[in-house]
Amino acid sequence: MSCQSKSLQTGSTALLRGLVEGQRILSRAKRGWVWNQMFVLEEFSGPDPILVGRLHTDLDVGSTPIKYVLAGEGAGTIFAINEITGDIHAMKRLDREEKAEYTLTAQVTNRDTDQPLEPPSEFIIKVQDINDNPPQFVEGPYRASVPEMSQVGTSVTRVTATDADDPVYGNSAKLVYSILEGQPYFSIDPNTAIIKIALHGMDREMREEYLVVIQAKDMGGHMGGLSGTTTVTVTLTDVNDNPPKFSKSKQNFVIPEDLGIGKPGGKVKANDRDIGENAKSTYNIIDGDERDVFEITTDAQTQEGILRLKKPLNFETKKSYTLKVEAANIRFDPNSGAPFKDTATVKIAVEDSDEPPVFSKPTFVLQVDENAPINTVVGTVTARDPDVTGSLVRYFIDRHTDLERQFNVNVDDGKITLAKPLDRETDMWHNITVTATEIRNHSQISRAIVAIRVLDINDNAPEFATEYEAFLCENGKPGQVIQTVSAVDKDDPIQGHYFEYRLIPEMLNNPNFTIKNNGDNSISVLAKHDTFRRQKQEMYFLPIIVTDNGNPPMSSTNTLTIRVCGCSREGIVQSCNVEAYVLPIGLSMGALIAILACIILLLVIVVLFVTLRRHKNKPLIIKDDEDVRENIIRYDDEGGGEEDTEAFDIATLQNPDGINGYLPRKDIKPDLQFMPRQSGGPNGVDVDEFINVRLHEADNDPTAPPYDSIQIYGYEGRGSIAGSLSSLETASSDSDQNYDYLREWGPRFRRLGELYSVGESDKET
Repeated sequence: MSCQSKSLQTGSTALLRGLVEGQRILSRAKRGWVWNQMFVLEEFSGPDPILVGRLHTDLDVGSTPIKYVLAGEGAGTIFAINEITGDIHAMKRLDREEKAEYTLTAQVTNRDTDQPLEPPSEFIIKVQDINDNPPQFVEGPYRASVPEMSQVGTSVTRVTATDADDPVYGNSAKLVYSILEGQPYFSIDPNTAIIKIALHGMDREMREEYLVVIQAKDMGGHMGGLSGTTTVTVTLTDVNDNPPKFSKSKQNFVIPEDLGIGKPGGKVKANDRDIGENAKSTYNIIDGDERDVFEITTDAQTQEGILRLKKPLNFETKKSYTLKVEAANIRFDPNSGAPFKDTATVKIAVEDSDEPPVFSKPTFVLQVDENAPINTVVGTVTARDPDVTGSLVRYFIDRHTDLERQFNVNVDDGKITLAKPLDRETDMWHNITVTATEIRNHSQISRAIVAIRVLDINDNAPEFATEYEAFLCENGKPGQVIQTVSAVDKDDPIQGHYFEYRLIPEMLNNPNFTIKNNGDNSISVLAKHDTFRRQKQEMYFLPIIVTDNGNPPMSSTNTLTIRVCGCSREGIVQSCNVEAYVLPIGLSMGALIAILACIILLLVIVVLFVTLRRHKNKPLIIKDDEDVRENIIRYDDEGGGEEDTEAFDIATLQNPDGINGYLPRKDIKPDLQFMPRQSGGPNGVDVDEFINVRLHEADNDPTAPPYDSIQIYGYEGRGSIAGSLSSLETASSDSDQNYDYLREWGPRFRRLGELYSVGESDKET
């Protein structure tokens, strides 16, 4: 068997034929047919089938019906074999990038019986590459950045292109890079595709962004090769290569003299062509007259220098200021050598303003005696208008600080006088606020604090420090200290307090008590004997005079109360009442508490008993308005008598349906029927006659219950379909209830029992 390969190129076809013939010579001694182990076929894109090769066997002599069979990868779909001639054709487009080779199996069989005549043989069809894929930049487009002012040859970035063709066969996948756009700023290495800086002094402030077009071409860049392109956007990043610069070297500001401390008075700005952190600057005052009056701060958002006031301005003292302001970059590159700062001269003119009056002192401290008479001059406050024009000033007291209106001020000269008497013991200090206002401009107001101290005079007498109550033991000894007494004085003399104690003249020869000075503004009260008894006298009163050392001296009489008490042997007070003295000794406090508890318990039992009795005697009549049974209406008020025809209209009690006819009672079942009674209309009814008729009917009705206090209204109203709700109509029911127990309830229920008994007897009859 021989194989022939047909190719698009004549040279390849001749080579294949030679390989087939050589294989035939070498293999003829081993097997009956010769085959080629590999066929090489270029990838193609034509629509027509192309001959790959031909299979032939020595058995194909015409006498034996043979058939060529092809199996393996792509058999029957991509590759087809002529069963008779053994020609193999490629039926579809072959693409090496999809599959580079195919492994197939050929076999010769009997056409009639399909029995194999020879063993199968395996061979390979290899797809040979052609340059049919252009280079591609898979990661493009690219973005890159490089600092401005970079040196020539500084690497920017690297691009990469890929080619799907076979890198081993030929130059189909050999790429060469070049720049189509972006020169002369950038260059690219043709083999490594590294983009570099090609121009010196590329300044971001001049141009920040560049668009570079890169081309990759296969076939080593020769003519006929395929190419692909991509773009690289190169951004120059900022470096601090520009110093800040003031737009004007001299700047002028006008600031009013009444500008508040810390308030901005002007703004300066130095522009920097850099961006970001490289453009940030700080401002400082490096020179000028009275630099401590102003300060300059940096606004982080606007990068402006803000002039602020540190001290108050005074147009009358200084009318202008000259400052030298410097702006310097925060970031500084020592290698650049450039001065990254700039200076400007700032001239500030102070504008005159209408200022409020100025007090001679911010706080005035004055003194006045507490006994000073009204209209006494306490002191004087002064203020002046600092303006050049010098307006007159008027003075006032802020009454929010002098609610009691104890002081007045002269509106012209500022003299403060007393308006009400003062008491140092009530308020030692008075803090008021005095305002000064310009006459020509009332809006210009200033304030000053005036502290007035009230000086003390001796106008309060000393008195006991507390309400003393002394206790004296019956078994005390003569000379025993009963009580230590001290005094207080509301006054506050400069030399301090000194009190003198003495008994009133009537008590100088007191036989029971005496006093002793302790030398510390206190005294001790002593007992003169030991014969004090509660039965004789339970309480003693000892008047004592206390005098201070003021000018003039003040004194007061204070009474010390002394109780005689029973004490233990150790001198501990046990009882000070005479009643306690006469109580039996054997009755202890616990016994008293027990007796008291028993009395309380008995009282509680009595109260509960009375309460239960009251609840038990309550009537059984239900007065609840929400009771679902028949309501019992009580008329506790007395009418006006027979002559009272206006208080109540009796016609309202009449049934309008029963005026001209007899209305049977529904509360009982009567045995006797009465003839209908004619009655007049509701108008012109004689009340006396009406009542007498009804009374006569009730008395002669044997079936009527006693209506002494109960009035039953059986009328439900015109048109009502509800009927009566009275339980008295149940006499017609089939109830077997026995009502004999009603006779046992007393005379009030006896008649009711007879009525129900009559009803039962009627049913039995």
